[in-house]
Amino acid sequence: MFESLTQRLSGTLQRLRGRGRLSEDNIRESLREVRVALLEADVALPVVVALIERIKVRAVGQEVLTSLTPGQTLIKIVHDEMAAVMGSQASDLNFNVPAPAIILLAGLQGAGKTTTVGKLAKHLKEKRKKKVMVVSCDVYRPAAIQQLETLAKQVDVLFFPSEVGQSPVDIARAAISDAKKSFVDVLLVDTAGRLAIDEAMMAEIKALHAAIHPVETLFVVDAMTGQDAANTAKAFSTALPLTGVVLTKTDGDARGGAALSVRYITGQPIKFVGVGEKPDGLDVFHPERAASRILDMGDVLSLVEQVQSGVDQDKAAKFAEKVAKGKRFDLTDMRDQLEQMQNMGGLAGLMDKLPGMGQVPDHVKNKVTGKEVPRMVAIINSMTKKERRNPAVLNGSRRARIAKGAGTTPAEVNKLLKQYEQMESMMRKLSQGGMKGMLRGMKGLMGGGMPGGGFPGGFRR
Repeated sequence: MFESLTQRLSGTLQRLRGRGRLSEDNIRESLREVRVALLEADVALPVVVALIERIKVRAVGQEVLTSLTPGQTLIKIVHDEMAAVMGSQASDLNFNVPAPAIILLAGLQGAGKTTTVGKLAKHLKEKRKKKVMVVSCDVYRPAAIQQLETLAKQVDVLFFPSEVGQSPVDIARAAISDAKKSFVDVLLVDTAGRLAIDEAMMAEIKALHAAIHPVETLFVVDAMTGQDAANTAKAFSTALPLTGVVLTKTDGDARGGAALSVRYITGQPIKFVGVGEKPDGLDVFHPERAASRILDMGDVLSLVEQVQSGVDQDKAAKFAEKVAKGKRFDLTDMRDQLEQMQNMGGLAGLMDKLPGMGQVPDHVKNKVTGKEVPRMVAIINSMTKKERRNPAVLNGSRRARIAKGAGTTPAEVNKLLKQYEQMESMMRKLSQGGMKGMLRGMKGLMGGGMPGGGFPGGFRR
């Protein structure tokens, strides 16, 4: 999300960053470029007009013109106002009600409601330590109930069965009764969608809402629909007392217009963003972090959280102990580190949150396909235990056998072994010289010795 907007804005803001003086004229010129970039990113026109006006009021005042670093001050203003349009700070779910807290999810067909129910159930169970039950009131879409049951098993939460032909209100009331008996903390209610907003759909969901009084009513909307996402959310917000929005399929939305428009148009916060189909592809939405990513400042806080949640702490502790004792770093250790990286979203997932990525050309970023780490793991898995412990035995015939077993080429095996040598050298320096040793090792590693000049798979800095 935000890739195209980041690319458009990064050049404009880069020119401002180092300027010793700014005049009202070049501030207005820069804001014209920002306005065009926002419109091209499919941000709703009323949002663009309001955002530019708010930035202009602050930018042409004394705050920027008298600043010692006017370019950086203006960028901070743009960042703050973008974050404010998206809601300033993350908005939490309300659990301050007698159990079970009922969360109703609404939206159009195809927006990803059922998948989102599964993701949210996993999030609440693992991150919030809640006992969760899910129920489907979608008695129209074929296999909707079975899909939710499968997801419930996958994320290990309770599932309340329902059948086609039942009344959605009856299903929900029965689920609430069962949730109370089972001492459930949160009941997630999936609802039927339609291909378009219609009166029958709205009447049904209004009746369901009135019958169960959910503490949260979340509107699930496909981010790729751009301005339409905000307009559809507005239509739902007039029919239902929405408490928040979930943007889905954000990994397929390079523009980000929906994220910048929804809060302003509906008055309701974006609470979560969905990425991909996997059950762990749901993130809390942080407006200030999103603004940082738009302005190519990266998202270091989310990166840290991603690392903390994706790393196996026991393995990390054992690895740190091994390095501290000066034991040799072998290919099994390298495979463990690569698998940890994959658990954190792979190279592409990590790159997305690094500052300055907007300056990296597309043809370079496109080389990072997400297949690099699995391919490297496959190469190591094709080796014997002896070969992993002692890579020196890997002659030409062994490398050819490993390449064949991994479905790759001897050249790829050679690249991996070269990278291993550099990592092994870095670990040795770390054990010998502490942090200084590691920094020296990293300097050598990042200086161009890795395959392709920087990152696995040929990604060059």
